[in-house]
Amino acid sequence: MLRPLLHDAHDIPEPLRLGDLRFRKLLSNDDWLALPQAVRKRFSKRLSNGASVVYAGQVAEMRASFAGRVLSQLARLIGSPLPLFRDIHVPAVVTVTEDERSGGQVWTRIYARHGGLPQVIHSAKRFAGPTGLEECVGGGVGMALTVAVEEGALLFRSAGYFIQLFGRRIALPRWLTPGNLTVSHVELGEGRFQFGLDIVHPWLGQLMHQTAVFREVRP
Repeated sequence: MLRPLLHDAHDIPEPLRLGDLRFRKLLSNDDWLALPQAVRKRFSKRLSNGASVVYAGQVAEMRASFAGRVLSQLARLIGSPLPLFRDIHVPAVVTVTEDERSGGQVWTRIYARHGGLPQVIHSAKRFAGPTGLEECVGGGVGMALTVAVEEGALLFRSAGYFIQLFGRRIALPRWLTPGNLTVSHVELGEGRFQFGLDIVHPWLGQLMHQTAVFREVRP
């Protein structure tokens, strides 16, 4: 179903390219220049308010320990922000939409299944907080993120979880968090990139590992 879109991949129209320094400001000059040009271009693309860019591809790997599967099910209480199923070689779509009101981005991830309905995951990235970047999911839960570059890969790592209640931001104790979360963005060439998700708990080890390969399609 997604294959025709993959052959129609190209950059978004010029009128939507406003220039975006928000991710650039989170890195040193040396780290930014260490990224492949395609990655720098991808993360320098700011859309006009309400406009979206779409990335389509498929899930390549998906593993979760027993504890990781339990965590995914418990996370249904805050909107299912983690993959619930272990299907691989299924279509996946990511949509990034500019939200002028919050000054951030709304991310929507869709993972198909071999049987049954697909899973839809929503989150919002905001350029705020102690690290300059945070991601919020349902139920007022969110996490601060640090940004780094290692061996040409762009890495986003959790740096503390929080919940917003009655207008207050409350830091969550470590025992209430899933552990260390890392999201990686690796350029593969020819317009393709690999998204990676890893969650490692300090006592339970690796809870989840997912990779998916995407290519930009027409917004």
